[in-house]
Amino acid sequence: MRYLSALEQHRHFGRAAQACHITQPALSNALRALESEFGVTIVRRGRQYEGLTPEGTKVLATAQRMLHEREVLHQELHALAERPTGHLVVGAVPTATPVAARFAAWLRARHPGIKPALRSLSSSEIESGIENLSLDLAFGYAERAGARPSRIEVHAQYDEHYFLLRRRTAPRGGARHRIGEPILWADAAKLPLCMLTREMHNRSIIDSSFAAAGATVQPVIETNAVLTLVLSVLAGDVNSVMPGALVAIALQYPELEALPLVDPVVVTRIGLLLPSGNLRSLAQHAAIRLAADADWLAHASAHSGLLQG
Repeated sequence: MRYLSALEQHRHFGRAAQACHITQPALSNALRALESEFGVTIVRRGRQYEGLTPEGTKVLATAQRMLHEREVLHQELHALAERPTGHLVVGAVPTATPVAARFAAWLRARHPGIKPALRSLSSSEIESGIENLSLDLAFGYAERAGARPSRIEVHAQYDEHYFLLRRRTAPRGGARHRIGEPILWADAAKLPLCMLTREMHNRSIIDSSFAAAGATVQPVIETNAVLTLVLSVLAGDVNSVMPGALVAIALQYPELEALPLVDPVVVTRIGLLLPSGNLRSLAQHAAIRLAADADWLAHASAHSGLLQG
């Protein structure tokens, strides 16, 4: 079951075997034994991994539940509630990864026995991962997740605002002093922009914001990697639009500055997403407590949003 879960996660026999610390033939033999046990074909095989059969998808769903409940039991048997231990798989939409990384560090500092594994994923991958229990929790768009019919549980974390990132026009001191005067979305649309690709949910938020300002934009560079947004502005004659959590990282470069985008003022709520109504591990309970902690929420707000904390 663990090998099957790894294969679907990595979508490659060799990488899945490496993640499970076994050889590729051993992984393939184990999956064939699983198919023999159930009397169905689970994996569609070609020259490469081609996905799961419909029967394999059902087996995978059961495997994810079994692996989750095994981890819950393992943590309960080997840890006390005040000293939780074990693995915690944390997903994050790319634009929330800086805050998710801080969350993982805070959680690890409070509970050294917890071992977070942070994965940057799309919104749809996160929502599927929460539903099928391959993720223990995730940082994602609260409104979008809350609208899912399967009822993902959402704990609000911070409200995100948007900025135009550009090269500095004049020296202004430290990072906190490199937040410039507001700029209209309509004016930002006239500039050469590096933007996320259209399959990214954050791009749909930004496109809708430009449309609300009566503007359309044709980016000169597109990427699905948030680091490319920053480096393109740093290295070339382009600008970018990004949320405060990314701007907080970008302003570590002294050459850059950020201008709040207004008219409209766009706010998106980022939440901690968890499976609703499932058995939870001690590590998950520890994460929920941290997510509600006033000190953590103040820290998250100071490194995102309007960057005024």
